Amino acid sequence: MENYVGKRLDGRYEIQDVIGVGGMAVVYKAYDNIDDRIVAVKVLKEEYLANEEFRRRFKNESKAIAVLSHNNIVKVYDVSFGDRLQYIVMEYIEGITLKEYIEKRGVIDWNEALFFIIQILRALQHAHDKGVVHRDVKPQNIMLLENGTIKVADFGIARFSHSESRTVTEKAIGSVHYISPEQAKGELTDEKADLYSVGIMLYEMLTGKLPFDADNAVSVALMQVNNEAALPRTINSRIPVGFEQITMKAMQKSTRERYQSAAEMLMDLEELKRNPNIKFDYQTYYEDLDATRPIGKIQEKTRAIPVVKTATAEIKEKPVMVPPATELKRKVSAISDAAESPVQDVQKKSSNKKPVIAGVIVALVLFVLILLGSKLFGNKDIEVDSFVGMNYELQIKDNAEYKEKYNFEVYYASFSDAQEGSVYDQDPKAGTEVPEGSTIILYIAKAGEGQVIPDFTGKNFREASNTLETMGFKVAIVPTEDSTVTVGQVVRTDPAANTTVAYGTTVTVYYAADADSGKLFKMPKLEGKSLEDAKKLLEEKGLVLYKVESADSTVEKDYVLSQSPANGSPVREGDTVVLTVSSGCVTAEKTLNLPKADSVNVKVYLDEELIKTETVNSSLNSTYLVTASGSEEDSELVVYLNDTLYYEATVNFTREPAKFTKEKTYDVAFYANVVGLTEAEALSTLNGLGYKNVTVKYEQSLEAEGTVINQSPDYSTAPNLDKTTAIVLTVVKNGAPVSTETIAPQESSTEQQLQDQLQAQDQPQVQE
Repeated sequence: MENYVGKRLDGRYEIQDVIGVGGMAVVYKAYDNIDDRIVAVKVLKEEYLANEEFRRRFKNESKAIAVLSHNNIVKVYDVSFGDRLQYIVMEYIEGITLKEYIEKRGVIDWNEALFFIIQILRALQHAHDKGVVHRDVKPQNIMLLENGTIKVADFGIARFSHSESRTVTEKAIGSVHYISPEQAKGELTDEKADLYSVGIMLYEMLTGKLPFDADNAVSVALMQVNNEAALPRTINSRIPVGFEQITMKAMQKSTRERYQSAAEMLMDLEELKRNPNIKFDYQTYYEDLDATRPIGKIQEKTRAIPVVKTATAEIKEKPVMVPPATELKRKVSAISDAAESPVQDVQKKSSNKKPVIAGVIVALVLFVLILLGSKLFGNKDIEVDSFVGMNYELQIKDNAEYKEKYNFEVYYASFSDAQEGSVYDQDPKAGTEVPEGSTIILYIAKAGEGQVIPDFTGKNFREASNTLETMGFKVAIVPTEDSTVTVGQVVRTDPAANTTVAYGTTVTVYYAADADSGKLFKMPKLEGKSLEDAKKLLEEKGLVLYKVESADSTVEKDYVLSQSPANGSPVREGDTVVLTVSSGCVTAEKTLNLPKADSVNVKVYLDEELIKTETVNSSLNSTYLVTASGSEEDSELVVYLNDTLYYEATVNFTREPAKFTKEKTYDVAFYANVVGLTEAEALSTLNGLGYKNVTVKYEQSLEAEGTVINQSPDYSTAPNLDKTTAIVLTVVKNGAPVSTETIAPQESSTEQQLQDQLQAQDQPQVQE
């Protein structure tokens, strides 16, 4: 491989240094003497120049990516297609690769991962719209700038040559850890291959681990085709369920089950951004819809997207329990429904109704008193144990200790990545404080595919609907007349109870409606109406507004964004309605890189109003996520560090996502406490922070020789200090009285101290 450092390409690009070496090219830092700027030059390795087909493809792809213009894509300035040298001249990025950042941080917080992945997908969407498919999406090709901006590089270059075997080998272009199953099999690829790679990257960011890893590339490629990854939440339980669903959908083996476009995936990510508790209703498949090609003796298998919280009716006997608040509300509602239901014996006199009503009231009072009594005198708050990974039958079910503390509600679900019979999720989570005797829901893995529809007979139809949606089903609600069932309770489901059906199946819930409550009518459309107009229409129709939820949106404040039941659904007078209205605000997010310091007080102002103050240790994590919500077009966002202006920008909240303009970051100097350090350590620390005017004086002391015992100005009185400030360190030096000052570190044989001494050579010295 020829080294071009020190050479000039085409009389224009002066190669200065090697900044990266990949499987197919070497990237150099160079000076463009025509445009007077620093650039990055990617030069193809010599072994690829001999292949005429590859050279033709490289030329075509280079022309294609030159037309890409997006803030999250590395700009391409120039290309060259010489016989002996082919290269691409690109924007020079001062930052690190996303891979380096992942390796440094381990697990990335899901909010930060969301911030990164949205930028990556916007870049890919732009490229796909231009007809360019990346084919080598991996964190090594993603650059991360100091301000949190993502830059995607190497578009359209990595692909298999026709003259090579389609079997993946160690020389395959691109990393097999991120390639799609269709790439691993040597089949033709489209933009959905990029989305699979995005899913792998997202998985790695959220868990700190690659989903598939082995000793050699061939083994990894086979795993990409045949193996299923462990669910991210089994590794990192802090990941929202919706984020896990998005990740696994992007990583589906079958292209038909995967996201079909970057825009489609972005829509779900934006929904997650607005509502972190969202759960998606993905359609799933149980047949191998795509023709597959065997590798060895193993065939590709499709897999349904797993729903994290699922339930069946296999556990029919439940212990008697004091219900939590939500359960109490349901039971009181059920008692109320029963009190209002028609008396079956129509021959009873009206005088006989009074004891019945009185009995119901007495029962309600006693029930509440018992509940309050157990709360006040018997129940104490306890911390929920961790049950994930435990075998329910062997370790939990008959455990006397757990029986004294909890009541368990158990649901089973197909879950191929967890051991059969073990708990793969729980609600509430471990560590949550709950009253003793509370119900803990356990989700148990079972063999086989599909879900068993629970028996909801006698339960409220809305409770049944919520449970089915949590299990991953689509739900249709249909009222029906049935005098044998209490109004509002489930009559039947279709498919029927205890039937095993695939995830994503639509389940119709038939519930009893009062024959005298009026005929069925279609739910009116409320989306786009003001909340006041929606309330009036509901009142006219005899419908009850049960709950109003708020969501970020650029739509005018208090206008309806969505409704449940949906527009056109069959409803009756008295049915309840849930509305989601616009907050009139959009949430803006900005990741800042803070100067390193043990303690930094961050203050965030929006239009001169303090919206957040927090003290952070930026030595451990230098990135800080600023969030602000607003509705104005020109809002001023300002960030202070230790009461010193650090960042300011104008934010446009009238578009989504919010747009930042007029951004400016200021230099902030943090002083450091160096008392107790050695002289060399203190000088190195202060010089590293940018303080050059440092002098040292020596005194005798009982402290250890060479230790800093005083600094002026004192750190506690001046945490922020101008870099030109004169700093005096007092260092212990025993023996003859010494008053001489110097800033040079003492001579030492250690490499670190030699480096410190070289750093200090620029300082003026006071000779003894």
